[in-house]
Amino acid sequence: MLARKLFRLKEIFIKSSTREFRTSVGSLMNTDKNILMRNKAPRILITGGLGQLGTECAKLLRKNYGQDNVILSDIIKPSEEGLSNGPFIFADILDFKGLQKIVVNYQIDWLIHFSALLSAVGEQNVPLAVRIFVPSTIGAFGPDSPRSPTPNVTVQRPRTIYGVSKVHAELLGEYYHHRFGLDFRCLRFPGVISSDPPGGGTTDYAVAVFHEGLINKRYECYLEPYTRLPMMYIEDCLNALFQFLNTPNEKLKRRTYNVTAMSFTPEELFTELRKHIPDLDISYRPDTRQLIAESWPQIFDDTEARQDWGWSHKYDLEKLVTRMMNDVSESFMPKYNRLKQVNSYV
Repeated sequence: MLARKLFRLKEIFIKSSTREFRTSVGSLMNTDKNILMRNKAPRILITGGLGQLGTECAKLLRKNYGQDNVILSDIIKPSEEGLSNGPFIFADILDFKGLQKIVVNYQIDWLIHFSALLSAVGEQNVPLAVRIFVPSTIGAFGPDSPRSPTPNVTVQRPRTIYGVSKVHAELLGEYYHHRFGLDFRCLRFPGVISSDPPGGGTTDYAVAVFHEGLINKRYECYLEPYTRLPMMYIEDCLNALFQFLNTPNEKLKRRTYNVTAMSFTPEELFTELRKHIPDLDISYRPDTRQLIAESWPQIFDDTEARQDWGWSHKYDLEKLVTRMMNDVSESFMPKYNRLKQVNSYV
C-alpha cells in the first residue's frame, strides 16, 4: 500500500511539477556562489542523522564548519549527548511541507541524506537544497556484477531490497543532475568498521569479533573463512565524505563513485587480530548472510575517485585492527566489566 502511494505521488509530481522544479533548481544551481555571497560556511542538514554515520559525520562537519551550521535531524529521540553537541530537530522526510520549512528557514545549502528511504515525497525536496549527498554501498551490486574488481560503471542488478533502493537513489540523483543541473553527489561505501556495537549486517562480523573477542575470547562467524569483502575504517569513510563534498563541481566526471580502503576475508582479519588476542577461539556457522556476501564485490575499484578528486585512504588491515582494539577497549570494555560485576551480585 505504501509503495503504491509513493509511486502515485511521484507520478503526480513528475506530470505536474516539472516546470516548478526546473525554475527552483535553476535559481539555486551554484552552491559555492550562494555560500560566497553570504560569506559564511555552508549550512548543512543531515537527515536520518542518529545512525552510525550520521552522528560521526555531524562531529566532523561541526569541527570544520561550526557547531551551529550543522543541523542533525531524525524521527527518534536523541541522547543527551546528541542534544548537547549541536542543533537537533525532528524531521520526517515523508513530510514535504515540514522539510520544506526547515530548508528555507535554516537556509540549508547542503542536504546529507542518511535516511533509509528516498521516497517520492522526498524527491520533491530536491529543489530546496543545492547540494545533496546520498550514500550508497557495495550492496548496490548483484551476482551479475564483476566481483574482482568491481568497476565504477558496470552491471548492478542487486537482489536485495536494500541494494535496489540504493540503485534507485543513485539513478534518481543522476537523473536530476543531468535533467535539471542539481549538484547531486553519491559515494558507494564498502563495509564501514567502527567501535560501535554491530547491527547484524553482512559485514558486521568485522566489528562483532572485536567485542566478542575482548569479552569472551571467542567468536562464531556467520560467513565462510574465505569470503572476501571490501572494507574501510570509519575515519577513512568520513574523510572521503568530507573531501568529496568539498570537491569543486568541475572536477567531478561523474556523480557516483566507488570508494574503499582494503579487502579481506574473515580468516585474514582473525589472523591479524590474534596478534592482539592470541587465545582467540574462532568457529564458523554460515547463515543466509553468506549468500548475500557472495553476490557482492570482493575487490572494489575506486580508481576514478583517486584520479578525479584525490581520494586516498589511511588505514590498512594492520592499522585497522590496532585502532579497533584501542577503540573498543577504551569505549566499551569498562561498561562490559561493570555489567559483569553487577551480574555477579545477582
